[in-house]
Amino acid sequence: MFALTAFALPVLSARAADGPAATLIEGTAAKVIQIIKDKPPGPDRQAAIRQVLLTDFDLGSMGRSALGTHWNTSTPDQQKRFLAAVVDAEARVYSERFGQYGGQTLVLGKVTDRGNGVTMVDSKLNQTTGQPISIQWEVRDTGAGPHITDVRIEGVSMVTTRRSDFNSYIQGHGGQVDALITELENRGR
Repeated sequence: MFALTAFALPVLSARAADGPAATLIEGTAAKVIQIIKDKPPGPDRQAAIRQVLLTDFDLGSMGRSALGTHWNTSTPDQQKRFLAAVVDAEARVYSERFGQYGGQTLVLGKVTDRGNGVTMVDSKLNQTTGQPISIQWEVRDTGAGPHITDVRIEGVSMVTTRRSDFNSYIQGHGGQVDALITELENRGR
């Protein structure tokens, strides 16, 4: 979703890092690499990616932001279904999208405290072929430990991209949030 959605969680490895936000990114990268190495595409990989999303990302915050103004007009049941559907859809997409680990490395860079519990972690995804990709991770600690709240790839926010995609889908389906939820539920199966 955000990353997963991203929200895009890339195939990567990381170097040792300082601070809770950088440590979270390093740990998330290590988990994803291990999943890719150990689990072939399919239900087990999807379940493992889903667990990383649930553990390391603030999906509630990301989901509310991605649904935008439609969040406030949705019922609690729609909100719950939406969040569950997004997680399942993203887990499926990323479990299929991640092929075999190909030696990519994530090099963590500058870590910036933005205040109010928000930290930005800059990184570069070095590919075995092609130019490095700039990835910036937004990490927030709301008292329950640090969680990823957005991923910006080459400056493009995954949460903002999803908000645009979701809004377009809803508008194209009579303004009905249920249409988006049903679509996401189908994608997650």
